[in-house]
Amino acid sequence: MEISEKYSPTQIEDKWYDYWIAQDYFHSEPDSREPYTIVIPPPNVTGVLHMGHMLNNTIQDVLVRRARMQGKNACWVPGTDHASIATEAKVVAKLAAEGIEKNSLSREQFLEHAWEWTHKHGGVILKQLRKLGASCDWARTCFTMDEVRSQSVIEVFVDLYNKGKIYRGVRMVNWDPAARTAISDEEVIYREQQGKLYFLRYNVVGESGAVVVATTRPETILGDTALCVNPEDPRYQSLKGKSVVVPLVGRQVPVIMDPYVDMEFGTGALKVTPAHDVNDYMLGEKYNLEVIDIFNDDGTINDRVGLYAGTDRFELRRQIETDLDAAGLLEKVENYINKVGCSERTGVPIEPKLSMQWFLSMEQMARPALEAVMEGTIAFHPSKFKNTYRHWMENVKDWNISRQLWWGHRIPAWYLPSGGFVVARTEAEALELARAKSGDGELQTGDLRQDEDVLDTWFSSWLWPISVFDGIRDPGNRQIEYYYPTNDLVTAPEIIFFWVARMIIAGYEYRGREPFRNVYFTGIVRDKQGRKMSKSLGNSPDPLDLIEQYGADGVRLGMLFTSPAGNDLPYDDSLCEQGRNFGNKIWNAWKLICSWRVDPALEQSDNNRQAVEWFEAMMDRTLGEIERHFDAYRISEALMAAYKLFWDDFSAWYLEMVKPAYGSPIDAPTLESTKALMERLMQALHPFMPFLTEEIWHQIAPRRDGESICITRMPVAGPFDQELLARVTLVQEVITAIRNIRKQHNLPGREAIVLQVVVDDNYHPRHDPLLIKMGNLSRIERVESKPADAAAFMVKTTQYFVPLGRKADTSAELARLQGELDYHEGFLRSVEAKLANERFVGSAPAKVVENERAKQADAQAKIAAIRRQIENL
Repeated sequence: MEISEKYSPTQIEDKWYDYWIAQDYFHSEPDSREPYTIVIPPPNVTGVLHMGHMLNNTIQDVLVRRARMQGKNACWVPGTDHASIATEAKVVAKLAAEGIEKNSLSREQFLEHAWEWTHKHGGVILKQLRKLGASCDWARTCFTMDEVRSQSVIEVFVDLYNKGKIYRGVRMVNWDPAARTAISDEEVIYREQQGKLYFLRYNVVGESGAVVVATTRPETILGDTALCVNPEDPRYQSLKGKSVVVPLVGRQVPVIMDPYVDMEFGTGALKVTPAHDVNDYMLGEKYNLEVIDIFNDDGTINDRVGLYAGTDRFELRRQIETDLDAAGLLEKVENYINKVGCSERTGVPIEPKLSMQWFLSMEQMARPALEAVMEGTIAFHPSKFKNTYRHWMENVKDWNISRQLWWGHRIPAWYLPSGGFVVARTEAEALELARAKSGDGELQTGDLRQDEDVLDTWFSSWLWPISVFDGIRDPGNRQIEYYYPTNDLVTAPEIIFFWVARMIIAGYEYRGREPFRNVYFTGIVRDKQGRKMSKSLGNSPDPLDLIEQYGADGVRLGMLFTSPAGNDLPYDDSLCEQGRNFGNKIWNAWKLICSWRVDPALEQSDNNRQAVEWFEAMMDRTLGEIERHFDAYRISEALMAAYKLFWDDFSAWYLEMVKPAYGSPIDAPTLESTKALMERLMQALHPFMPFLTEEIWHQIAPRRDGESICITRMPVAGPFDQELLARVTLVQEVITAIRNIRKQHNLPGREAIVLQVVVDDNYHPRHDPLLIKMGNLSRIERVESKPADAAAFMVKTTQYFVPLGRKADTSAELARLQGELDYHEGFLRSVEAKLANERFVGSAPAKVVENERAKQADAQAKIAAIRRQIENL
């Protein structure tokens, strides 16, 4: 068979992916088979492939390909997310580069630019996933703002509003001044920053004294409407019923007393700014304080107070320190490290801000979703994330679902000219409801004003497992009934609240059951210094460059070698190199097999027959291990089991066992068995490395057009002879020892040698053919004791000798044996100490104690044999 000298991934990957697509192998429709469904975590529509995507989608593809080969109707639904904040920011930046300000455009004009940007850059990441080998059902590709998904989002909003679960109100929200929108608590990340603690003087009205207040945000004094102290604090008893003057501002504000104040922090006195601190807001409501909002939406100061209008908040912080000091109102400044809440999307510090927003009431909806995970209906892998999930769900807050953006699903609420609003699916329906609500039959659509805000991006993606099968608009359709609930979700733990929890909530709200049965949490891909890979740090390689260099299969393996569920992946290019080397190992093994010349008249030798029997048993045992690893979602471990089966057992041992002598032919039964074993190995490895396995599978035997390894049945573990494996393991240890002796005594590998053995129960003569072939032995002799001038070794309790004649170095051999004796005597002492411990013997399981006694007997036998060998020398 003609086979190229080197394996070239670039030559075969496009060929086979195009073949799979042409044959429509990845498309699924409901039928009588068991479904296996995964929905892709939709990446940003204008995003590009990064290392996190590579890990996540490799795992998904492994699961989907394996299910397809198990005969299941595998359906992997791809799609993208409209990513309101991120996409709008990119469009705004693009317009700014062209000299166009967003505020100079109408909403409709801006959305034209946004859609143009989306159509130009959208979907790139899905095309890139094809390079990785992702076996998605591309015909099902969805977008969170396509017609079906958009209508589903609006339907859910209207439904939840009509159920009384969505409401509108003024609340303290997290305001992102860069994106100019509110964001949810889950979108705020806290970063430790070096800041300052400013000690300000609030003069007491009508007195000469002052109260010193410590704050990290002196710019917010513009919105101060009270000063608060603890009623139990003896330092401030004289302030009861008095007022103080806000520094620089000149506003007189009351002193209130409330146990909320921590007497130990700072000076024990607290400035109260109800508009810009959530705790201050609660104090403001309790004591009916004035609320003064001092910020514009972009984080600059408004003209509400008449000071510093138009100044950026951080510039004001610097300026106000100077002004306070000049006015004699700054007591001191200290360095201070504190945690600052920042926007997860833009990275800027958020501002607590009172704002009219839309909210979804979560407490009642969260209950069945909490029970589903805690009672095991949905399994987390690893399970440690159950505690994280439970803590959040037990303390869930209402979800702020409105965003002050233009790109996204516009909130379907219309305001009436006479006041109030209606919620409707369409403008026509809104007009009908508005006429009924107002009693004005003359109202026209032009009289109504639709809410300007859009919905949080997650409000569309929380419906993803349902909406991709049109289960919101058409809840009884064949697709949703067949594919839902999905099987596995592969995602990152950092979006357990943003997405995972909310999908479970939506699943129970709209389908009455879980949206998926298992959640596999990936880790974070980190560099050698432990830093998260990111473009901003410049430590993240381009995945497409890696595929170009190492091949898709090599990169896939590199991502999986050290990535157990929930644990971070310490990435290094050497992992992909290891993956590529494994591909080369497989190619070279196949090339070796193809080089063998078969003699049809040649009978199968005992050596070859035993080798085939052994590897068949080894494969069945390993297939069982792989199945158990997959059942427990130990995907990295499943790969390593398959990797070792091929590299160690097949390539290093089996092929050497059956390889004919140079220039000699091989018997037909052994060659056919070897090809059959190679085919099973390719099938077992296919989910991990689809391209190379497809190429070799097509070379193993003639294939018809339309055939593919990806739709063959995955080999399953059968019964195997455990005793056979144990016996051959001993044979392998003997062969390894013989090779070591050859190396120690400079005995050429091509020179046939004699092996002598003192026969006992751990020696199995039936495997002499394997020993003779692999050890390059001229014969095996049975002896009663160690002959002179021989190198000795033991395997289990069996003594072996290699006669050396004049080549023997008695002193070196004595030193080696003494070293072995010292080791085994030390080992025996440790075992006997354990067995002498009554507590251990009394409390340990009987099997554990039995194993220790077996170790003791084994060590005693080896020690006795070594001592005899020393005496003979």
